[in-house]
Amino acid sequence: MARYCCLPALMAVPALAAPLDSEWPTYGHDYGESRYSPLAQITAANVAQLKPAWTYHMRTPDRAARGFLASENTPIVVGGVMYVSTPYGRVVALDARTGRQRWAYEVPGTDSPATRGVAYWPGKQPQIVFGTKAGLLIALHAATGEPVAGFGTDGVLDLHTKAVMQGYPNAFLGLTAAPTIYKDIIIIGSRTQEAPARGASGQVRAFDVRTGKELWHFNGVPQPGEPFHETWEANTWHKRSGVNVWTNVVLDEKRGIAYLPFGAPTFDQSGNDRKGQSLFANALVAVDAATGKYLWHFQALRHDLWDYDLPLTTLVDVKKDGRTIPAIATMNKGSLLFLLDRVTGKPIHPLHDIDVPTDTDMIGDVVSPTQPASVTPPLGRTSFAMSELSSLTPQQKAGCEKLIADQKVVGASYFQPPRVDHAMARFPGNWGGIDWSHAAFDRRNGLYIVNTSEMGSQEMMIRKPDGSYDMRYGYQWFWDKDSHMPCQNPPWGKLYGINVSTGAIAWESVLGVTDGLADPNTGRPNVGGPIVTGSGLAFIGSTDDKRLRAFDTRTGKELWTFKLPASLYGTPLTYRAGGKQYVAAVTTGGFWGDPAGADDVTAFALP
Repeated sequence: MARYCCLPALMAVPALAAPLDSEWPTYGHDYGESRYSPLAQITAANVAQLKPAWTYHMRTPDRAARGFLASENTPIVVGGVMYVSTPYGRVVALDARTGRQRWAYEVPGTDSPATRGVAYWPGKQPQIVFGTKAGLLIALHAATGEPVAGFGTDGVLDLHTKAVMQGYPNAFLGLTAAPTIYKDIIIIGSRTQEAPARGASGQVRAFDVRTGKELWHFNGVPQPGEPFHETWEANTWHKRSGVNVWTNVVLDEKRGIAYLPFGAPTFDQSGNDRKGQSLFANALVAVDAATGKYLWHFQALRHDLWDYDLPLTTLVDVKKDGRTIPAIATMNKGSLLFLLDRVTGKPIHPLHDIDVPTDTDMIGDVVSPTQPASVTPPLGRTSFAMSELSSLTPQQKAGCEKLIADQKVVGASYFQPPRVDHAMARFPGNWGGIDWSHAAFDRRNGLYIVNTSEMGSQEMMIRKPDGSYDMRYGYQWFWDKDSHMPCQNPPWGKLYGINVSTGAIAWESVLGVTDGLADPNTGRPNVGGPIVTGSGLAFIGSTDDKRLRAFDTRTGKELWTFKLPASLYGTPLTYRAGGKQYVAAVTTGGFWGDPAGADDVTAFALP
């Protein structure tokens, strides 16, 4: 049974004391995912004075025996209250000024809230809405944490419908992202299995925020009679899993347009059973947010063999030819940036096709000979040659040489197709050069701030008796696992500022340090992303070196660093409470081979 508790004296949510721009009302600050806050109390001149103001520990005594768990959460702040989805099966409401708990809700059974956050609906009786890892959608009263009785069954909606499960009732279906709310409509994607090919559908769905009734859905794999169904050969569409939106649905509230960044079909690293265009795989699709009606699409990758989903989509404004164009930026894990007119879907900067390798020994696959690219070059490393093998320490050198010998790893070029006969050190790797939350838009300077992880994957396939393929080694990282040092020469992580009006890279900085080296400025593998403030600061954790940092968005200069108890693998947030600007973050560790080692929500402020 779900449980909630609260402090009786603190039952009511306080009246909104400040405009929402002064708080952090959605996962990405706004549903355009800008991660931009106009707050400017903390500046380049005083950021070095930031100190912890309060800390809240998420792990409850009854969960202590399970040890620390990882989180990628970005809390939200509305009306002076911070709402946090914890990895310990709870959603909690905290006083944003003090960190004091107001209420806590426990998810049914052994389930946990979606790892990246919750949404707030500002209705007559405001609600907190969130998904769970096991595929539930839950609505709570924001004031008390009590389930909304009229929503689903006692506040809980089971998303495992027959239409979505497609005859596979035990297939995996869950949520990782926070919902997007347009007026009174909740819009969500889902997480599905990586393999095999058939299982739960990746359709995007919309629900009434008061009742949980389904209002519309959009199929990532068009069904018979739907437009673009013909892009799937024969019956390869039938009960296909994947082509899902596991990141956030992005919203242009003014125009009522929802943008759906679809990922790859299952299986995402072999395509012998899905030749051709296979829409809407790896495509950004614009739909009417009220009805789900198709408006336009842009396919950012052809015939995915690398798990290069579209994890990054942001509304931006582009200045070109004397006018401001409402635009949308989207990136695939191959680290290619595309800037589109958000109304028409037309590219703002010229596109061109790049020739890519087609040699593979996977029987029956037909590799696309080209991939689309724009004026912005790919961010970060895209290839590896054995001459680039790093030897910064004896441990790193020995560990990487053993890895290469054991798995017979060779170098690889950009978009090198996987093979059966040998393993390749592919860049970007399975986690991509970019991944969830890896960007923020600096509205004042027109800069898109993006962090990249220079982490490769050694990839080799194996043919199964039924003619399909699987990964011989699974998801792996191209590094010495003992020293946590990648096998290629640094940098291993970077932060970029991209001028969206030209598509050019304005600056790039090394992101992260490797403690213990004579020259520690190597950059580090990173997931999670930056935020930007009105004073021109970018705050970012993301790296596995346990640091929270501030950069000057105009120059990329690092201005402040604070070492945390564990790494921060979500995105920070900033808000104002009691007249003071805070920067807050959830720190747990637990990624990139870094064990979880904290359970903290920490808020920083000036003295």
